[in-house]
Amino acid sequence: MTTRITDPVAPARQPFTDGVVHSAPKLLLRMEGAAALGAAVYAYPQFGSGWGVFALLFLLPDLSMLGYLANPRIGAATYNFGHSYLAPAALAIFGLQIGIPMLISIALIWFAHIGFDRAVGYGFKYADAFKHTHLGLPFNKTTDA
Repeated sequence: MTTRITDPVAPARQPFTDGVVHSAPKLLLRMEGAAALGAAVYAYPQFGSGWGVFALLFLLPDLSMLGYLANPRIGAATYNFGHSYLAPAALAIFGLQIGIPMLISIALIWFAHIGFDRAVGYGFKYADAFKHTHLGLPFNKTTDA
């Protein structure tokens, strides 16, 4: 049995193609991101707090990148938490249950952000390097084949 050891200090030696989706599945994942963005933007006015709030909070999930100040493993974990549909889905359900439209608005903004990121090619991070994601590098044609 062989064990592959990754060195987070020297990520340049790690191939960024490991674990990267490509071809039709990659296109489908990016289209799902665009659909999530569109659905969230469409639903937002029903619960929304105005487009100024939307614009103000749209990039808030990117604060999850601050985990990289600790180390790549923590950074990947915090980024992936902030860019998974699970937390905004839970927030939306909670907001619906207790009847607080602002929580639903925040969840929709969060959904929109994640959808946008996925549509342009930003994926879940691996712990070996910030640029190593399940969707490869954004706008990178070499990982699409």
